[in-house]
Amino acid sequence: MVLRGDSVRERLVKLEEAASGLERILATRTSGVDLRDDWAIERGLQLGAEVVLDVGNHILSAHFGVGARDYEDIISRLGDFGVLPAELRERLRGLGGFRNILVHGYLSLDRERVARFAEHAPNDFRAFSAAIRAWMTTLP
Repeated sequence: MVLRGDSVRERLVKLEEAASGLERILATRTSGVDLRDDWAIERGLQLGAEVVLDVGNHILSAHFGVGARDYEDIISRLGDFGVLPAELRERLRGLGGFRNILVHGYLSLDRERVARFAEHAPNDFRAFSAAIRAWMTTLP
């Protein structure tokens, strides 16, 4: 498999859009329950997580020739190969499991956990995008 740089960059743009969208929603959100905002935040988090994991999986398989055992392993291996700095790998730890909860565990979704992820997600998504872009500049 060949690393598709254009495809990766296209997905990173979508990740940056998700980060900006989350910031806008969080900045205008009022206290209390707003189902529309809650759903928008959940969708932004899910989209961002999907992009991070998709890009990471593509890099692992196309450039390094390895597969990941699960979503969490994608983040871990990107750190092992030096694609992600250790600090960012730690910040993204748990993203794979959280993605699964958003997709499959919606009946028992913990609003406080969603709020904690949402608080840091825009910066973490942007940092992931920047790390991937920086790593790609090192490629021949």
